[in-house]
Amino acid sequence: MAWPDGKRFAFTIFDDPDSQTWEAGREIYALLDDLGIHTTKGIWPMAPIREPSDHGVTCGLDGYADWLKDLAKKGFEIGYHNATSHTCDRAETQEGLERFRATFGHYPLTMAQHYYCDENLYWGDGRVSGWRRFAYNVLTRFKNHSKFFGDKKDHPYFWGDLCRERITYCRSFTFREVNTLKAWRNFPYHDPKRSLVRYWFISSEGSNRDRFCQVLSEANQERLEAEGGLCLMYTHFGHGYYSGAINGRFVELMRRLSARPGWFAPVGQVLDYMRQQQGELVLNDAQRRRLEQRWLGHKLFYGTA
Repeated sequence: MAWPDGKRFAFTIFDDPDSQTWEAGREIYALLDDLGIHTTKGIWPMAPIREPSDHGVTCGLDGYADWLKDLAKKGFEIGYHNATSHTCDRAETQEGLERFRATFGHYPLTMAQHYYCDENLYWGDGRVSGWRRFAYNVLTRFKNHSKFFGDKKDHPYFWGDLCRERITYCRSFTFREVNTLKAWRNFPYHDPKRSLVRYWFISSEGSNRDRFCQVLSEANQERLEAEGGLCLMYTHFGHGYYSGAINGRFVELMRRLSARPGWFAPVGQVLDYMRQQQGELVLNDAQRRRLEQRWLGHKLFYGTA
């Protein structure tokens, strides 16, 4: 992949809002802005209606949406993490999407689904096919068997048609590999068997501070640049990055990375560029088998999301 402006590699982050306080978000995104690393911040556009699954901040907090709009003006992307931090029916999900549009002037370009929302699309054992679905259920002790309903047209949680109309990219599999393209090169892709999502994207596993820092170590940064690759990191800045101050190891690694000749752009911008360069990628049966098997292997050994 040839990156814009002669850059040697590309780096971006999709940050889920789980467990993230506003204080932590302000500090971490101020650091990223100072370093010129503009990424994607997933958000919940609505306050919880019922008991939330997580205490991360939502747009229901006074002033929070204004801060997010300021982030967008600085070059960050605002992504979608379901309507709010608990399961929503179709009407509530539709309200969440409309609130997103009313707040930010457009529907979300990118999305990562919140694990604790039963309206997720093609999630749990619906992420994989054939014998791999049984293997996944054994690996997860059947806790995600037939649990998610966003793609089931006869269910009150169905919203797949809204997703297809209003959201372009949705997060799929993650891998413990700094160069996301080395884990799976052919993305963003459309999967005809999961057609209510327009395009799926792969990510690198950095779901908490320790995993993020392991994947983005000094040696891995050098390898990412040498390979001319892309690190599309999936994380939660609410999981161990901030406790009165930003974690020093994270700061050290991000400063080191920012000094390298990388293209630092939000997830949606990176994926748009990749589609322009590669054309439309449609997953065929053989590719689907290989991708699902590769992810199950990583999940078995590394616990990837």
